[in-house]
Amino acid sequence: MASSSSLTLSQAILSRSTAPRHASSHPPLSIPSFSGLKSASSSSAVSVSRRRSSPAVTRLPVRASAAVETLEKTTDTELVEKSINTIRFLSIDAVEKANSGHPGLPMGCAPMGHILYDEVMKYNPKNPYWFNRDRFVLSAGHGCMLQYALLHLAGYDAVKEEDLKSFRQWGSRTPGHPRTLRHLVSKSPLALLVKVLPMPLAWHLQRSIWLHDNKPDNEIVDHYTYVILGDGCQMEGISNEACSLAGHWGLGKLIAFYDDNHISIDGDTEIAFTESVDTRFEALGWHVIWVKNGNTGYDEIRAAIKEAKAVKDKPTLIKFFSSFPLSRLLQPSALVPPNKANSYSVHGSALGAKELRTRKLGWPFEPFHVPEDVKK
Repeated sequence: MASSSSLTLSQAILSRSTAPRHASSHPPLSIPSFSGLKSASSSSAVSVSRRRSSPAVTRLPVRASAAVETLEKTTDTELVEKSINTIRFLSIDAVEKANSGHPGLPMGCAPMGHILYDEVMKYNPKNPYWFNRDRFVLSAGHGCMLQYALLHLAGYDAVKEEDLKSFRQWGSRTPGHPRTLRHLVSKSPLALLVKVLPMPLAWHLQRSIWLHDNKPDNEIVDHYTYVILGDGCQMEGISNEACSLAGHWGLGKLIAFYDDNHISIDGDTEIAFTESVDTRFEALGWHVIWVKNGNTGYDEIRAAIKEAKAVKDKPTLIKFFSSFPLSRLLQPSALVPPNKANSYSVHGSALGAKELRTRKLGWPFEPFHVPEDVKK
């Protein structure tokens, strides 16, 4: 991509992503000249080497996350599990009340979502427009009850209990695909290019603007962009184009979680999608980590995020196995829908009264209840 094209695209996208939704007394942001994130010689050398080399036919081994390094936990395991189950049941209850929705992804991604919001991400519920907040993007927007539950538990006024109860209802702030909470970042239909890519790119631009004020121990601009991708996102061409550009630009502040559950609304992904996603992302210039236990491997998830943040010169894809809601590598438990585990029917429909009664045996609270220790 030519320098002038990079400048035009970057400015256009950045102005769209950073424009305030309300009146402001601050002057508009002035974007300096931009000619790519890498030096001309470096970029040219990389481009030539990529075009002249053919990708290997054999599949490359995927590195497992550094699970041997146990990170310091912020809470005890029992409370972590209780918090994760709260996220799951808020999602289940909302979908059940609406008799419509996608409970599968929120159930499978709850552990990762909890660790991100409770232990990793920087944000301020009282100032949702804070320019240096970490961004959370749900590319797989059909699983939006995960995002609504996380925002509710994090203390955002935009998602209260009554909003969860009005999920997918006409005129509610919690539609079936998140489009109302613009400042919190939602999704464009399974697409990364417009919503996601400008964010880590904007970090580089903002950092250059504030560089004279940044200090090694106190950087003004240092936020990350976290993304959840599903199998549907990986099937789309526009997503691959965006990920290719992110790898080319070396956007080290972009960390994506790939929910590799092998289930689509049509059935098992074996019917249409069997490529090696990890190999493709490595070829695109991403750092790839594999979390094998996406359900209860809390330390493995923490270690993967720490490893991803240590990689400064390329984006990271963290692939984790999940099912609805447990990994296929785990034995069934009280939280697995007994008749719908690993079934596409739980991907896009309510569990039903029979499944719900079975599941509630392990959850003694009324619908939409948040335990006091989880609130704290």
